[in-house]
Amino acid sequence: MVNGKRVLIIIPALNESGSIADVVGEVRGELPGVDVLVVDDGSTDRTAAVAAAAGARVAQLPYNLGVGGAMRLGYRYARDHGYDVAIQIDADGQHDPRYVPKLVDLLDDNDLVIGARFAGEGDYSVRGPRRWAMVMLSVVLSRVARTKLTDTTSGFRAANRRVIEMFARWYPAEYLGDTVETLVHTARRGYKIRQVPVAMRKRMAGTPSHSPAKAMVYLGRAFVVLTLALIRQ
Repeated sequence: MVNGKRVLIIIPALNESGSIADVVGEVRGELPGVDVLVVDDGSTDRTAAVAAAAGARVAQLPYNLGVGGAMRLGYRYARDHGYDVAIQIDADGQHDPRYVPKLVDLLDDNDLVIGARFAGEGDYSVRGPRRWAMVMLSVVLSRVARTKLTDTTSGFRAANRRVIEMFARWYPAEYLGDTVETLVHTARRGYKIRQVPVAMRKRMAGTPSHSPAKAMVYLGRAFVVLTLALIRQ
């Protein structure tokens, strides 16, 4: 329990055997009253075994579906087991679980709460085309959601029961669909969205896959995904 609510932490993971034990251990240490579900998204390493040994519940997908597919399974688990709150945390250790109570608190008056990197806390920064894409997405989606959103691609999110139910039925698996399209879909159905400032940390293991070429591809894909999300009903 966190602030009187039954909470499930969902951690989508793909080949994160180097960090998943530390992430699960930190969550369980900081938040002893929550349950932790690691969704192994078709990993080819020992992610599932390491997560289970660290004390997490583990669901394994037979092949890689992407973050959206993994989270859809997580939300279905949360719905079927009666959780009040479902919170997504990345498997690389960048999300600090000490912020979880803040996200849960805001669910008293909101339906979906985002842990935002660019809202005045921490020194996380992004430059170049990737930053341009994030700014574009934030400007447009702030208008759609009718609230200021500075980090629409954040994977640190908390959902209440109503949103859990919706995401269990519908959750896109396409690239950026798990962030951009879910916000459009949620806002257009009248759910209240809010962000809370959080500080982002470095990965516990592995290497970020960023490069100038990939940043340009990200910008183009972000524009296409946003356009499609706005067109869809």
